Amino acid sequence: MANDEIYDVEDMDMDADIQRKQELIEEIKSLDLETDGAAALRAVNDMKRRWNRIHYWESDYEDGLRDEFESYVDKVYAKRDELYKTTQAQKEDLIEKAKETANIENFNQGTQIMNDLMDAWKAAGSAGKVVDDQLWEQFQAARQVFYDRKHAHWEEQTQRRQEARTKKAELIEKAKELADSHEWQKTSNKMRDLMNEWKAAGSAGRKYDDNLWEEFNGARQQFYEARNAYYDELHKEQAIRAAKKRGLIDQAKAIAEKEDYSRQNTQTMKQITADWKAIGSTGKNRDDELWAALREQMDSYFDGLKKNSEARQMDWRNRMSDSRVRKQEIIANQKRQISRLQDDMFGLVSEAEMVDIQQQIEDKEDFIAQLEAEIADIDNRLND
Repeated sequence: MANDEIYDVEDMDMDADIQRKQELIEEIKSLDLETDGAAALRAVNDMKRRWNRIHYWESDYEDGLRDEFESYVDKVYAKRDELYKTTQAQKEDLIEKAKETANIENFNQGTQIMNDLMDAWKAAGSAGKVVDDQLWEQFQAARQVFYDRKHAHWEEQTQRRQEARTKKAELIEKAKELADSHEWQKTSNKMRDLMNEWKAAGSAGRKYDDNLWEEFNGARQQFYEARNAYYDELHKEQAIRAAKKRGLIDQAKAIAEKEDYSRQNTQTMKQITADWKAIGSTGKNRDDELWAALREQMDSYFDGLKKNSEARQMDWRNRMSDSRVRKQEIIANQKRQISRLQDDMFGLVSEAEMVDIQQQIEDKEDFIAQLEAEIADIDNRLND
């Protein structure tokens, strides 16, 4: 009886162990390998420890359960290896992007890209410790190239700003020397050159740029105010000239709109051009504008004159061509009449009748020759 009780207890323990193993199999089967591979891997390792703590009863059924359980473990590890490869590929891509960014010229943009790459690196996960360490060394090396260049650039910028402060101080002194000059055009050119040098000097730093500019621009404005006063007076005279040129534009427009292409109007239009030149300058920009307005009326008139002349010429050529066609038709008709007269001569007996027909033929031949000469003259005139 005691032996039966021991057997029953052992059977119950075995059943419980088998049930736990079956539950572990169901648990590992339900793992979500796609959403969180790292969590699944941690869960599998925990399940393996729990499996190993369950008593092994050395039964074939248990062996089957173990094989089934290990097959699912292998799937998780295979998925882990797949994730490692995916992560490795992601990190290798980030390394290549870091290498490309390492030589970028825009350091602000490069810094932002490097920060984004670092965020992406952290989010990529693990490719396995050994591989992670190797990839990190490559990634960090590419980043270091960029930051070494950025630091060197910053030091170079500091040196350039110091040189810019020195250069701009020199330009200020030169501008002050020119401030009282009355050589308007020559000094304007020099001031423009100084301004170009100022721009080329670059930034002296936010701390200095505003004060340097105020001093430099103050000297420039002293010159420009005096120059502007001079040109204000000049512009008054130019305004008078402009009014005269506008009068010529109105005159030309009135003639062009009539579309009367007489010799007198053509001569008047030519005289307007001569009068225009005699008035003098109204200032380059205004001269260009006024000249364009006059040129528009001139072009309108002379284009119309050309078209009118071409139309008359075309009408004449058409009349000449029509006349040539008519003369050719008459020649063809005369030749047909000559042919009929020649046929009629074979049936005649009277010499008087033959002489009369021959005279008609000769008259027609003379007429044909006259028409052919007239056609030749038309051809010569058309060719000319």
